[in-house]
Amino acid sequence: MATYTGKTGVRYIPKVGPKFERELERFGIKTVSDLLYHFPFRYNDYSNLSSIAEAKPDEIVSITGTMAKPVNVLAKNGRRLTISQLADATGRMTLIWFNQQYLRNILKAGEQYSISGKVSLYNGKKCIFAPEYEEGEGGTKTGRLIGVYPASYGISSKFLRSRINDVIPNFVADEFLPEELLIKYGLPSLHKALMYMHSPTTLAETTKARERFAYEEMLLELLGVQQRKSDWKKTAAGCRILCEPYKNQLTDFIAKLPFALSPSQHKTLVDIFADFEREHPMNRLLEGDVGSGKTVVSLVAAYVAYLNGYKTVLMAPTEILATQHYATFTKLFNHSGVKGLKLVLKDASAKDYDNSFDIAIGTHALLYTKQQLTKLGLVVIDEQHRFGVEQRTFLLESTDKIGIPNMLAMTATPIPRTLALTLYGDLDISTIDPHTSKGRNVVTKVVTADQRAKVYDWLKSHNQQTFIVCPFIQESENADFENVKAAESEFIKLKKIVPADKVALIHGRMPAKDKNHALDLFRTGKITYLVSTPVVEVGIDVPDAAVIVIESAERYGLASLHQLRGRVGRRGDKGFCFLMYSGKFKASFDRLKHMERIANGLELAELDLKLRGQGDIYGTMQSGIKTFKIANVYDIELLQRAKEDAELLANDLNRYPALVNKLMEKGKYIGNN
Repeated sequence: MATYTGKTGVRYIPKVGPKFERELERFGIKTVSDLLYHFPFRYNDYSNLSSIAEAKPDEIVSITGTMAKPVNVLAKNGRRLTISQLADATGRMTLIWFNQQYLRNILKAGEQYSISGKVSLYNGKKCIFAPEYEEGEGGTKTGRLIGVYPASYGISSKFLRSRINDVIPNFVADEFLPEELLIKYGLPSLHKALMYMHSPTTLAETTKARERFAYEEMLLELLGVQQRKSDWKKTAAGCRILCEPYKNQLTDFIAKLPFALSPSQHKTLVDIFADFEREHPMNRLLEGDVGSGKTVVSLVAAYVAYLNGYKTVLMAPTEILATQHYATFTKLFNHSGVKGLKLVLKDASAKDYDNSFDIAIGTHALLYTKQQLTKLGLVVIDEQHRFGVEQRTFLLESTDKIGIPNMLAMTATPIPRTLALTLYGDLDISTIDPHTSKGRNVVTKVVTADQRAKVYDWLKSHNQQTFIVCPFIQESENADFENVKAAESEFIKLKKIVPADKVALIHGRMPAKDKNHALDLFRTGKITYLVSTPVVEVGIDVPDAAVIVIESAERYGLASLHQLRGRVGRRGDKGFCFLMYSGKFKASFDRLKHMERIANGLELAELDLKLRGQGDIYGTMQSGIKTFKIANVYDIELLQRAKEDAELLANDLNRYPALVNKLMEKGKYIGNN
């Protein structure tokens, strides 16, 4: 019989032909390792072995008996049924399957079968609807705990379970966790943990397996963090940017800004300037709430780079935000002598994107220039969580060899400390205190469907600049989303409620010129209502905007809602945020109610992490955010253990070749430390 390693392609597994190979690949399953790491999300307990006479209605049981000849029947309601009988020494029981006529040719009359399922009554007699079955006395699909797997239309849970059962007895598991760690924490070996996960005899076994895989995920991730951190500090010399020789020019530049820097901004700049003068390049994350003044900090840093003769590239996740940054930089550099500002929004070709700039601002198009950048001293990445490690690396490697550029990443998304350890553990972190505009006050109210009309009456009577944010662009035909608002349909409805010429629409599929036109109308007050998708979440600055209505608010994480709320009241005037609730569950309503009393973004992020987990903290997940299959990033004890172990292992990683191979396989190994 064939043996399998983790790298064996799924095409070599029995009953996986080209069709199923394609379907599995859509699931991200290309190898045997991928398949075995596709874990059950729950288990059906079929371990209650019973006779037919002892089986009681509503019990989940497993019974072994002799199968009668199955027949296909068309029921009165049009449903196609396959019906058979199972007999043991104590009686007979009816078995009914729906829309599986092929079973008549598969089930063998007179043979022994083991079946599992929930006992019901059919015409007053015991039966089981849609039972699991297998020939003989069971042990694979019946009579035990049976895993239920994440599945899709093309790949069923039963198919996945069967393929895993084909593979796992002949899987050669190469253990990669150091033996001393397995012993230290009482964790099962890789092969045993896989058996516990896919073929458990007790739920306690699944618990032990999950402990192993949670620790494994954390350790590998944090080893990758240690690798990146070490590699960054051992890179070729960075572009040293000196501040002292330009102290007078810098002081004069800051003094001429149209506002005073806060103490928190000054402290952050001190950190950045200290990084600039070190031998290895800066790798710093600047975290600050909406409106805290991160952009100005990056502008001052770019000015210092300019004074040293270096270029700066600022990368933003959307064209709207890039254009806004360009306008801000142009305005604030007006008195500085910096003239070479360039905006890059589309494909960056040699023709329209060369080295004739001091500061280039753009979207991810900046990543794909074929022209090597010269004298690049500073890379600023706005909304860090929307860019992956690979994208950042690509930009840094696109430079000439004068030295690795300094990197300043920024985010307005509040990051709980536990998340920062995993997502950004390779970065030094600075935090700007919330809101440079003192006295900012946004009143937040959760609104149910029966209060909707009152909200729109209020909007009409107050006639203030208002965002109306919808999760979708167009209405979904999926019944699960029937109550979820869409921007295009709400735009049409709103024009019937308020003057039509006072409403505009903006979403991600619109051409850039149309989006910018709508924003200009809104900024200048020519329209009062801007209907939008969450594209407004990131960085759009309309100082006069006073009201935001967030439709289907339960679909967002609290951190995302906080960012959206930050679009209003930016002058320090009173703002209003209406969270329109269209859900069905009290827990999601109660979660939104926290927004009414909590104004601190970090507190909301910590709370959302507890309530919803790391996969939901940012609402819709963005690339670059790390999620785990098993580990809970809020498990501080596990996180701390894995962090300490990763730091120790990273000092002498070459002692553990199997672990190095696993890191290489996952793209987390850079080189010798």
